Amino acid sequence: MRGMRFSLLRRPRRLTLMIPFAYFLVVLITVTFSSVILHRAAWHSAQKQVNEAALQTVSSIETNVHMLVDNVNNYSKIIISDANLQGLLREGNLYANLDIQSRIKRDLHHIMQTFPIIDSIFIFDQSGHGFSLGSQYTPAFIESNVEHAPWYDEAVERNGAYLLRLNGSGVFASEAEGNFVSFIRMIRDLDDTTPLGILVINIPESAFADAYSNLANHNGQQFAILDEQHRLITAKAAEGGQSAVIDHLTKKIIELKQSEFSRQLSGFFPLSFESRSYTVSWKVDDAFGWTFFNVTPNQSLYSENMSLVLRTLVLLVINGVVFYISSFIISRHVLNPIKQLLRAMKSTKSNKLVKLETIPNNEEFGQLFIGYNRMIDQINQLLKRIIDEQNTIRKAELSALQAQIKPHFLYNTLDSITSLAMMGQNDQVIEMLEALGSYYRLSVSKGRELITVEEEISMVRNYLLIQKVRYRDLFDVEYEVDENCLQVPILKLVLQPLVENSLYHGIRNMGSKGTIRISARLADGWLHLSVSDDGVGMTAEQIQQITAMENKGEKSSFGLKGTMERLRIYYNGKNEFIINSEPGKGTTITIRIPAGDENTWRN
Repeated sequence: MRGMRFSLLRRPRRLTLMIPFAYFLVVLITVTFSSVILHRAAWHSAQKQVNEAALQTVSSIETNVHMLVDNVNNYSKIIISDANLQGLLREGNLYANLDIQSRIKRDLHHIMQTFPIIDSIFIFDQSGHGFSLGSQYTPAFIESNVEHAPWYDEAVERNGAYLLRLNGSGVFASEAEGNFVSFIRMIRDLDDTTPLGILVINIPESAFADAYSNLANHNGQQFAILDEQHRLITAKAAEGGQSAVIDHLTKKIIELKQSEFSRQLSGFFPLSFESRSYTVSWKVDDAFGWTFFNVTPNQSLYSENMSLVLRTLVLLVINGVVFYISSFIISRHVLNPIKQLLRAMKSTKSNKLVKLETIPNNEEFGQLFIGYNRMIDQINQLLKRIIDEQNTIRKAELSALQAQIKPHFLYNTLDSITSLAMMGQNDQVIEMLEALGSYYRLSVSKGRELITVEEEISMVRNYLLIQKVRYRDLFDVEYEVDENCLQVPILKLVLQPLVENSLYHGIRNMGSKGTIRISARLADGWLHLSVSDDGVGMTAEQIQQITAMENKGEKSSFGLKGTMERLRIYYNGKNEFIINSEPGKGTTITIRIPAGDENTWRN
């Protein structure tokens, strides 16, 4: 008997039974308790949720309107800072130079095409002259002078800050239907901030309607935007167009001006119309003074309340099925993290270190997954550190090769300078010394690994000037360099090894005078550098040997192979090195590297 009691006490402690049993009790208690109080609390809960959702919707509309006005403000800054407009307004007469006025209108037309919500633009100078530009229907300015506009003094007092007025406060006559909002600001001199004129940008009602056009119109919701004087700017009814509910709302707002409504920035109030009740959510924008409204019929709340009660009753019926299914779901929830971890561990067999993207919510599996991901990160960091160390070693070797060539070239040049000095050719001595100094100054480049194309070309010019003195009748040089690529940064000492290769291995071995051609151009975001000669050329086997990048352990010179390796390391493989050559017809070497994409460079 005691053993049986002990067994019965222990059995519920089994996880496979405790979880379903606990789940059943929680569901049963929750549903029973909810059924008792749901009918009483459902209405208040639904009312609160609808009000909060409506207020969020109103805030979204307000945010969209602010974004719209901010965009217009940014384009107005572009307009008033235009040099042509500033110069014309400084003369005090917009019609002083019709050619400049034509260019200004062309620029404004381009802005209106780029930003189609601008319906029309008006510019007035201090003398009362003005001109306008419209997309379809340009409203007429009916005042004899802009200073007579009711908003002119306020625009001047704001000293450059903008103000908004519905329909331009009546100073425009338009044949187009619908409202528009006038964006008004004073144009100031960019040099001394003195007033130069007035800018008016008219924004059509449809632009503000777009602020809520992407919002779902659930349960017959309606939207409206009123200006600072509670006049309707735009509205969206339940079935499109301006409804009678919106008309009744605007009248109600006028009655509530002196009430609590006008002393708060947001809230809710009931509205009755034609035997129907509505809840109005509103928010006053403190920047413009506009009011944003959301009108929700209360009938939707009754429907949601009844629907919630029915769903609760149905839930009581299906709880039994959920109870049996839940045990399988829980077991699967426990096993899935284990399977996910096993799949990630098996991927290491194919040399892929895969991290676990989803971390389980439970603590045990969460710590296990985090530890596994930390181990993968450490392995990847170790591999990256090894690769970076190897690249650093290779860079050091290449730098050593680069350092080896400079003394050799210097000794030969000094020998040539000595010979010229002994022959009394002082002008050529000075020329070679200047070229040598410029060459080494550019090659050192204050320790920078990157220089501009212009500096690289200058280095090559100085190098060939020195070689021209040594080999006077051996070669000629031609340059084809586009000016638009002169300031593009590249790895230094890229062209010089190629030019040296063309001179020593291409032309000098030919036995007759040759030509070296150097070109640089930009195309599709890539920098194309080319060095060609009409020397002895190379066979396909020789080209293959160079491009194969297999030094087999011997000490390579700082020539083609070294240049190819430097480019591969510094540009992370995002470059091309192309050799075209035929025996007896010369050689052309082309380098393609990303133009100015410093993120691809390892240095």
